[in-house]
Amino acid sequence: MKIAVIGGTGLIGSRVVRMLAERGHEAVPHSPSTGLDLISGKGLPEALAGADVVVNLTNSPTFDEASIEFFRTTMGNLLSAAEKAGVRHAVILSIVGVDQVPDLDYYRAKVLQEEILKAGPIPYSIVRATQFFEFFDSVMTWNADENTVRLPATPVQPMAAADVAAAVAEVSVGEPLLGVRNVAGPQVIGVDDLGKIALATRGDRRTVITDNTAGLFAAVKGDVLTAPPGADLTKTSYLEWLSS
Repeated sequence: MKIAVIGGTGLIGSRVVRMLAERGHEAVPHSPSTGLDLISGKGLPEALAGADVVVNLTNSPTFDEASIEFFRTTMGNLLSAAEKAGVRHAVILSIVGVDQVPDLDYYRAKVLQEEILKAGPIPYSIVRATQFFEFFDSVMTWNADENTVRLPATPVQPMAAADVAAAVAEVSVGEPLLGVRNVAGPQVIGVDDLGKIALATRGDRRTVITDNTAGLFAAVKGDVLTAPPGADLTKTSYLEWLSS
């Protein structure tokens, strides 16, 4: 099976390409570094030529309102080109609970991406994953100084990027779901407690202060970012991932 992996050189995409190749599939990575421009559509016909499946793992360069137009334009261009190329399955990576956080521009942008895919001409699958362990290093820089890190107590159920990639790879070689597969980590934990674990493991002497107004996750209400009923749970805990 030939699979075009758009965003195939990034954190998740590079892993997806490797996993698919190990299974004997022809997985081809595409990104700006390979000459693909999803905004203009340049390089899309070449990227999708002969592809059975397209996996879209590209991300908006910003998390603000501009992300809405990014996903509107790129998904429109991708689906149009995929239909012309005869692609039979389109897969995207989204976020668990994404439709439950309307106060965040980026989450509304990802909901729009899902809606465009669902309304499009290609049979589709959506993989919704919880936050990546790899993402929390950035989270801890948003409201930090030399002595403290301010984080909200928002409950999350994070997972390793490798486990996210495995879920995407598995879905991409199956029949189109015409729906959503949710995947999440094994443990529900507050963002502030994740920070405490990370700092302690690394010998960082800064203090985590619980501040429910701090950062991106402050806009999240309740436990909407944790696994819904029927989600597939992975085994790697945050502490195990840090230790490895």
